[in-house]
Amino acid sequence: MNSAVVTYVRALVDRSRFLRFLISGGINTVATYAVYLALLRAVDYRISYTIAYVVGILLSYALNWLFVFRTHRGLSSAMLFPFVYLAQYAVSLATVWIWVDRFGLPKSLAPLIAIMITIPLTYFLSKGVFVQGKTIRHPD
Repeated sequence: MNSAVVTYVRALVDRSRFLRFLISGGINTVATYAVYLALLRAVDYRISYTIAYVVGILLSYALNWLFVFRTHRGLSSAMLFPFVYLAQYAVSLATVWIWVDRFGLPKSLAPLIAIMITIPLTYFLSKGVFVQGKTIRHPD
């Protein structure tokens, strides 16, 4: 096959994956933001954020496997995926902390700012976990 055609097809697949990633991220964001706001009424924002974050990891794994990449690398995907979110967690918790404690801005908006900052990091790390190497296709 012509290399230009192969490049074009790969670009289309990557755009489609990224669009599905954004959609699944929107679903995950709404769900985890609701958990965060509900818990914020009862506990400190750091605890609320952490619990909502764990819920988000579980939901994100399912969405990435079944909807975004439609493939996985077997047990290695499940083992590696938490590390994607450990990296994202470190960056996003620092963002939340800076937003609230350093800038004195609203706690309710802090997670949304963190998400905007970490979207590219999360996409590329997730793609590496689900797509690189030998993969197992999810039936469409």
